Amino acid sequence: MTSPAVFPVQARRAFLARSGMGLGSLALASLLQRAGLGAGGAAGSLSRGVVSPLHFAPRAKRVIYLYMSGGPSHLETFDYKPVLAKRGGEPMPESVTSGQPIAQLQGKSQLKILPPLFEFKKHGQSGQEISSALPHIAGIADDICIIRSLVTEAINHDPAHTFMNTGSTISGRPSMGSWINYGLGSEADDLPGFVVMTSFAGRSPQPISTRMWSAGFLPGRYQGILFNSKGAPVHFLDAPGGVDGQRQRDVVAAVRALDEEQNAFSADPEIETRISQYEMAFKMQASVPHLMDLKDEPQNILDLYGCKGSADGSFAANCLLARRMAERGVRFIQLYHRDWDHHNDLKKFVGICAGATDRASAALVQDLKQRGLLKDTLILWGGEFGRTPMAQDGKGDQLGRDHHMKGFSMWLAGGGIKPGITHGATDELGYHSAEKIVPVHDLHATLLHQLGIDHERLTIRAQGRDFRLTDVSGKVVTEILS
Repeated sequence: MTSPAVFPVQARRAFLARSGMGLGSLALASLLQRAGLGAGGAAGSLSRGVVSPLHFAPRAKRVIYLYMSGGPSHLETFDYKPVLAKRGGEPMPESVTSGQPIAQLQGKSQLKILPPLFEFKKHGQSGQEISSALPHIAGIADDICIIRSLVTEAINHDPAHTFMNTGSTISGRPSMGSWINYGLGSEADDLPGFVVMTSFAGRSPQPISTRMWSAGFLPGRYQGILFNSKGAPVHFLDAPGGVDGQRQRDVVAAVRALDEEQNAFSADPEIETRISQYEMAFKMQASVPHLMDLKDEPQNILDLYGCKGSADGSFAANCLLARRMAERGVRFIQLYHRDWDHHNDLKKFVGICAGATDRASAALVQDLKQRGLLKDTLILWGGEFGRTPMAQDGKGDQLGRDHHMKGFSMWLAGGGIKPGITHGATDELGYHSAEKIVPVHDLHATLLHQLGIDHERLTIRAQGRDFRLTDVSGKVVTEILS
């Protein structure tokens, strides 16, 4: 007579944890097979989001955010004010500025109006007014929607960056790219779902905190991955010298076993994140070098972007890489161009920053359009706030503008956004948003809507309450939707 099998008693939590890790092990085994480091297993599946099915029929599949870090002046780019031009040098009316938050100009005895320092003209069949500082963007006037009535809740850079990226001035909240990846998952099998790149041209590259692309209290696998401008695109992606495939296999197998053992008792989602990142890292060893190699791009495309033909850290190269990432299924791509903070020498440095970004920004729209990708790619161009109508330091053309949160501009293109329109307006001096005002939460709500997500339903429980990107407000700006 055969004795019945005896199974060790196992806690329910440990059993479920071990079962879940079995699925994780299969995914990792699949990766190791592809990398030549393991045996067996089918191809790994793509990351799926929590919003399934989608709340709405999506108009966009991905987002490319051209982030002009530092606060570009709306009065030198997209918001022409004839009255400001006529009244240059006059005292700023106290009725406009009294009781208003001001950054570095706070307490100045006299605030004087600074007229626009660039000429504006109407462009395209739509007749959108755009500054001469941006001739290439002016050339796509009929493809973009300019919002002239944005308002934010922070007047200094760091909290304003935090608010624009996370919907809160409080540090530690998930970034919009992380929210979108959490909601939708990624379409990329061998690249991160959220990629960040930076560039610089101008006076001084202001620091940008990594929390701007942090996952906050979402699972860590949804955070943005910074691709370096120079050198290796991603740190530690290549195997160290002297480490062959066999050694790498041994290390990965040992780390996997230890992680699985630990997770069997703790059921820590961050351990599963760690294993998933091992998987992604192995895939990226093959995909990233090919992504960053621009040799297969024809000369006419390099010329369109103004790109030298290599991933050199310029905004032009980063825009071309953004298109290549969009083709490969990356969900959220954010390109920071730093040094739009012009407290003096405004005309000189707007010219430098515009010169570094204008051509490639327009080229990205044109390139995506000719490839049929613009219709489901939502592009945003803008910074964390605008600039004051009042002059700051310097004389003549060397004058600058202070930070400004009460009215500024941004443009959007593709992804179901109505092209060739201007939405909203500031007052005659460009100080207060006066018509069809768009708070940042409304911008976020509209972004999620175009991706098929109801912003009020994409939430996560943390710190005792439900959180969302739009906090407790936000509405979709339906007037700009096609």
